[in-house]
Amino acid sequence: MLQQGQINTNTALTNWSVDNQKTIVSEKMWYWAGAKAMNLIAGARLQMDVVRRATLPPGPKILAANHPTTIDPFLMLTLLPEQISILVTGGVFNVPLIGSCIRRGGHVPVVRGEGREAYERSKRLLESGRSIGIFPEGALSVLNGAQARSRTGAARLSMSTGAPVIPLGISLDQKRIRYINLPENGKSIEARYYARGPYAITIGKQLYFHGDVDDRELVNSTTERIMQCITQLSLESADRIKTSTHKTYQPYIRPRLIEGGQRPVFQAIRSGYRDV
Repeated sequence: MLQQGQINTNTALTNWSVDNQKTIVSEKMWYWAGAKAMNLIAGARLQMDVVRRATLPPGPKILAANHPTTIDPFLMLTLLPEQISILVTGGVFNVPLIGSCIRRGGHVPVVRGEGREAYERSKRLLESGRSIGIFPEGALSVLNGAQARSRTGAARLSMSTGAPVIPLGISLDQKRIRYINLPENGKSIEARYYARGPYAITIGKQLYFHGDVDDRELVNSTTERIMQCITQLSLESADRIKTSTHKTYQPYIRPRLIEGGQRPVFQAIRSGYRDV
């Protein structure tokens, strides 16, 4: 019999388990609702052209991309047939409606001065088996072709967890970018909105990294290699946009995993997604 003030450990654990399960189910529902919405928007308004250079490996992955527009994190949801948590600048979580949706969908806020917290949460997600999406530049990309100084999070996460980095190169028609202001804590932040036009992504081969995350020289050289791959892939995407003879790309619809040939491949009806 429990004495006054004592806690029934089994009951507490059961309640925690039930509450935790409800949270997981709720997060998945919000995530897939958001992913479906982005697939519909991408298919209706953008001319998606997605090329993959290699088969994506099983298990948790780190998708690392350049960041030309504010909508890039949301479009990253269309690339994998699995739940993925995107690292998004903290200010976006304060935007009415959008912030609530991405918070409930399990994405990770990156708040200035609190990078360690975002890093540790991302590490826990990878170790639990979930893939993450990250933008190593830590801000919107410079549009004149110059490369901003990159953050080392992607390199350190890969080295500490063993998860491969999947570099992504994004390109689009810069003339179609619209600059808007979004509210943030009573202030406004500039955002780049891309509503229509070609949007090309090249997905590169997986990169594996090992070593001491406290070795600054190694971490910096690893980060530089990741960014070199991203830059090269973004140039490939830009070339496809420039040389395309099609008036429009086929709308992108989430690919489904099927068995074909010697290995599983992705196939989608009415899709701009293809292997090369």
